[in-house]
Amino acid sequence: MTDRWVLVAVAGTLSFVAMLDMNIVNVALADIAEGLDVSAATAQWAALGYQLPVVALLLPVGRWLDGTGTRPALLAATTGFALCSALAALAPWAAWLIAARIGQGACAAVLFVLMPVLAIRAVRPEARGRAMSVPATLGPLGAVTGPAVGGLLLDHLGWRWVFLVKIPFCLLALVVAWRAMPKDGALRGPDRRSLTDAPAVACGLALLLLALTLGSGEPPWFLLAVAAVPPLWWWLRGPGGRPVTGVLRAAGLFRAHGAVLALAAGFAAMHYVVALHLQRDDGVSATATGLTVLAFPLGMALAGPFGGRLADWYGFRRVAVTGAALTAAGLLLLIPLGDGWSPPDVAWRLALAGIGMGLGGGPTQALVMGAAPPERIATVGSTVQVARSLGFTLGPALATAAWALSGTGDGAGDGARAGLALAAVAACLAVPLLALPGRPTAAVPERTTDTVST
Repeated sequence: MTDRWVLVAVAGTLSFVAMLDMNIVNVALADIAEGLDVSAATAQWAALGYQLPVVALLLPVGRWLDGTGTRPALLAATTGFALCSALAALAPWAAWLIAARIGQGACAAVLFVLMPVLAIRAVRPEARGRAMSVPATLGPLGAVTGPAVGGLLLDHLGWRWVFLVKIPFCLLALVVAWRAMPKDGALRGPDRRSLTDAPAVACGLALLLLALTLGSGEPPWFLLAVAAVPPLWWWLRGPGGRPVTGVLRAAGLFRAHGAVLALAAGFAAMHYVVALHLQRDDGVSATATGLTVLAFPLGMALAGPFGGRLADWYGFRRVAVTGAALTAAGLLLLIPLGDGWSPPDVAWRLALAGIGMGLGGGPTQALVMGAAPPERIATVGSTVQVARSLGFTLGPALATAAWALSGTGDGAGDGARAGLALAAVAACLAVPLLALPGRPTAAVPERTTDTVST
């Protein structure tokens, strides 16, 4: 087998673009509200309209992609993503914009599942650590650089360019994928079981995401989490969910998924608390705050390539555990800073945590995807993305709750320390979850899985 690194580059590019869209729109919401003459609450759906279908459709998409060709699915999803980006930029009113963003989120759900699948299939097993480090590093970098890129576009070109900026990357990926990817089947529609399961999964995960997103500001929104339980429970106990949980149990991947969720929650909580405390409580300028927080993605970008190479030499689990431990150490060192934070003191600790995340991100992804059965690799890819997405959303919500429970109504140092302590605990939990291998059980019989899937 010949390694196709150009396809790994495509996976990294599309991961960056899809994650960039998670945060780049947030800084433009005020301008969108003014430009379309709508309320701030309505403008917020320009962000939620993308995030909700991404999380809600990941599991149904994973099941669908296990039975269809990778090349046609990638070409269709990338084309749809670029088209919806253009439609969002041209939106004359809010309903148009929200509809375009929902379509864009649906296409992004396909891309999120496909990227690790594309990377792991493009190279030989002995190069998987390096390959998986590319999308695992570039994806989070897209998320953390989104606000900075969005701010530059707003200042110089206007809010519509927040949507247009991604189209050239999509067109480049389309050209490369069209020429470099081998033909591997036709684009097939979802089966009847997938169509039945999709509404239940989408409803449950969408309600859960809304509860975590809105609940930090208004506690009654947390009641949505209770409403999310019945549809998700029905799906897990039914013929659609049993094969998914069966694959994870058979491969011993539940602990690794817990580590992915914990690291994502710790990262998101830290990012939220540090930016808020520096700017609001310590009076640091927005520019200095942005530069300080960029220490994390800088450390991550520098360490990512080394993490993949080390994993190919010494094993995925060892490097993944080392990376998680360094991330936890960086977050733990933030807690004793006290009330007066200086940007340099914060920056080197964030850089250490970023180095850990860069070292461990690719090996963790390779550890999970490498253990997946070949016929269920897209399903496992979707469950990893669900765990990561929930962690990104759960982190700020829990950090806000910890800040409020610390008893500092003015939001001073004690609240920030409580939020950072929660972020550090989450990262520390990932270390034993990765260090202790899961316990594989007997594989799910293929005949039984096929029977319940039809």
